[in-house]
Amino acid sequence: MCTFVLIMKTTISASERAIKKIKSKGGLIRTKEAISSGIYPRTLNELVKDRKLEIVSRGIYRYGTSTQISDPDLVIVATRIPHGVICLISALSYHKITTQIPHKVYVALKRDARTPRLDFPPVAIQRFSGKAFLEGIEKHNIDGVEVKIYNAEKTLADCFKFRNKIGMDVVLEAMKIYKSKMKFNIRAIMHYSRICRVDKIITPYLEAIG
Repeated sequence: MCTFVLIMKTTISASERAIKKIKSKGGLIRTKEAISSGIYPRTLNELVKDRKLEIVSRGIYRYGTSTQISDPDLVIVATRIPHGVICLISALSYHKITTQIPHKVYVALKRDARTPRLDFPPVAIQRFSGKAFLEGIEKHNIDGVEVKIYNAEKTLADCFKFRNKIGMDVVLEAMKIYKSKMKFNIRAIMHYSRICRVDKIITPYLEAIG
């Protein structure tokens, strides 16, 4: 009987420590991160069984009593692909300069980065290199998770570069909404356009709506 009681206390203590650690990380934790923090897989499984944790995606756990995630797709992608940057239509949507509803999350990765395996949400990986990958990154806190997203001006330049993939109508609509909702920063747009090597392509459109 004494041995049984001792085991129960240890189990409860491990669960409480795990929940405290997960709460300190905004209510989300990856399996690898949990293990490195001293949380064993069996503890995670017990918390899931007790409905104190929920499995958001493969390898990602969320504290069950957390408030609803405002943008779960971006949070999951940022957690599972920490070196990626939200780009193109997904970035347009975040900045509210498109009427498009992204059916997948567009993520920029370095050209030599390993392609991630993600069951959900669906992602569209875009390969960037050099300054085209490194410049224009903003870091936003979404439900306690740091999400890297290209700023509006860099996103517009990227959209011109990938216009054949996402559609020129989407790009032009974004330019018009950007002008109506945000400060029209031509200098920044041209800076990123030169980096993306689309400055000659974008200039006539800027002149037309400027």
